[in-house]
Amino acid sequence: MIYKTIDDIELRMDLFNPPDHQLSDKTPCILFFHGGGWNGGTPSQFHPHCRYLASRGMVALSAEYRLKDRHGTTPFECVKDGKSAVRWVKKNAGELGIDPDRIAGGGGSAGGHVAAATATVTGFEEQGEDTTISPRPDALVLFNPVYDNSPQGFGHDRLGDRWQAFSPMHNIAAGAPPTVVFFGTEDQWAHSAAEYKERMEAVGSRCDLHLYEGQPHGFFNYRDGESEHYYLTLTEADKFLASLGYIEGPPTLQRESSDGS
Repeated sequence: MIYKTIDDIELRMDLFNPPDHQLSDKTPCILFFHGGGWNGGTPSQFHPHCRYLASRGMVALSAEYRLKDRHGTTPFECVKDGKSAVRWVKKNAGELGIDPDRIAGGGGSAGGHVAAATATVTGFEEQGEDTTISPRPDALVLFNPVYDNSPQGFGHDRLGDRWQAFSPMHNIAAGAPPTVVFFGTEDQWAHSAAEYKERMEAVGSRCDLHLYEGQPHGFFNYRDGESEHYYLTLTEADKFLASLGYIEGPPTLQRESSDGS
């Protein structure tokens, strides 16, 4: 589905519905943003996550956004598009069978930044956007997000003096939505995880942090025959979403054997 057209660029999101989903339903939803350093990547990164969460009863979406390699844009356009995507889902929730008050944002790496920014960062709005619709999701599921953009964090050299306004870590405020975060301990950006959790809890918001010993950046992705940490992280994401009432019952994701079966 096309959720945004800007200049000659059409931005799409892929939709995964639960079995027997009806457009008259009010079903919880999760909207994913792919990684790629604000430079590249595709929504297909989160298709396995979408398929599973749809099987658990959620509407799941994975969105495009403008990228440096494809569109010649900056990180600021990534956040503008992320906010547009959340607003589009809320605006069209009634036509999609989605509960507009139970929309989770999710993403990995730079996509984790985009998701976190929709919930924490003010400004960076597309001109003409309907700002009466909040771009803030009701929960966040973040896989090794680069949500610290300080001089010690990710992408600082591309942000200039706007980094502090752009960095989710530095814009956490009361009302920040409940969040679950997954990091490998060998990820160079994992140092930000404990501080993010502390800042969230300091304003009274929930932040569940799961660390995976010895794992690098991108460890959570699905890979045929090598999906152990995809299984572990998505199972914990399932439990988190269930704790919020977005899905019911224990996780049903099956662990693959070593031969991929």
